[in-house]
Amino acid sequence: MHLRQVLTLSLLGLIGSSAAFAQTSPSSNTPINAAEQNAVIAALGQQLKSRYVFPDVAAKTAAALSARAAHGNYRDDKTEAAFAKALSSDLVAIGNDKHLAVKFAPDLPPPSQHDDKSADDKKAEDKEPTAREIAQMIAQMRIASAHESYGISRVQLLPGDISYIDMRNFGHPEIVGAAYDAAMSLVAGTKALVLDLRGNHGGEPDGVTYLLSHFFAEGDARHLNDIYYSADKSTHQFWTIPSAMPRFTGPIYVLTSHHTGSAAEECAYDLQTQKRATLVGETTVGGANPGGWIPLVHGFMAFIPMARAINPITQTNWEHVGVKPDVAVSAAAALKVAYVTILNDFMEKSENPDEQARLKNILARVQSGKFQLPAYYLSH
Repeated sequence: MHLRQVLTLSLLGLIGSSAAFAQTSPSSNTPINAAEQNAVIAALGQQLKSRYVFPDVAAKTAAALSARAAHGNYRDDKTEAAFAKALSSDLVAIGNDKHLAVKFAPDLPPPSQHDDKSADDKKAEDKEPTAREIAQMIAQMRIASAHESYGISRVQLLPGDISYIDMRNFGHPEIVGAAYDAAMSLVAGTKALVLDLRGNHGGEPDGVTYLLSHFFAEGDARHLNDIYYSADKSTHQFWTIPSAMPRFTGPIYVLTSHHTGSAAEECAYDLQTQKRATLVGETTVGGANPGGWIPLVHGFMAFIPMARAINPITQTNWEHVGVKPDVAVSAAAALKVAYVTILNDFMEKSENPDEQARLKNILARVQSGKFQLPAYYLSH
């Protein structure tokens, strides 16, 4: 995949939420007729067959969608929003892939008529972008990411010398790296870290790698993940980054929910398979095949997975099954359970009576509800 395509897809992901299972947006009550529906389905089928990571599934899904349209399955979905919702539901059911989705986004760029271009036009389009074009695309990505606080919703020091980071999405290291470094600088001296991914729908694998690089000692290089791209049959390896600083080597507890998806699942899975963290909460979404938003026609776009993750330790991923927590509790209770577990562990290991008494007092306040923990909420 060319750099222009990578940057463009990343920008579209930031603009429209990189989680394919996010709600269809914007909501539109504009009527859509059968001819327009058929054109969207035809364009979707073509894009699936040319881009989807599993060609056999793409062909089956495209045929099934066309058959449903021919049988009038979408005749009652008379608005753009309703049609996008119905199409997304069918995509997930037929393709058995929770990353697949369709949304109505009329303000985004129209589809490229690549197949209708001359050989010279295709050759020109395939050239790597200029430095100015790259800078412009990165600037747009930076603005989109900054509006979301670079994915860092909250950093807090909890009583007992325990830090808490609420991560809502993962961006490109070039965009979010400095923010990740700053957050880690605030928590580097604490004794334990709680990483909250319960409301994180995903983002960029490179961002996951950059954050996780802070969680291993200097010189401890780890092979975290591989992504196989079906288009050119290439594999990209993700290793910890030596320059990522500072490092945190204390205990880590990762909070998960049924809404934790995509790159956030990779974050949890990588830490779990590297035996670097304890996962507390619910089994995650189960979407392991990364991709991007592809323009169709009539203002519709489709999220199509174009690659698949391969963990170097398990040689598989979390597609369909999700990432299973080490401690299974409801998402709402996960932070309290993790916090209490850490405090009890600290008390057990401490040989200082004053420290034990202080921890016991904190634990009593937490268990009685007198200390208010950061609230769990979902953002869309």
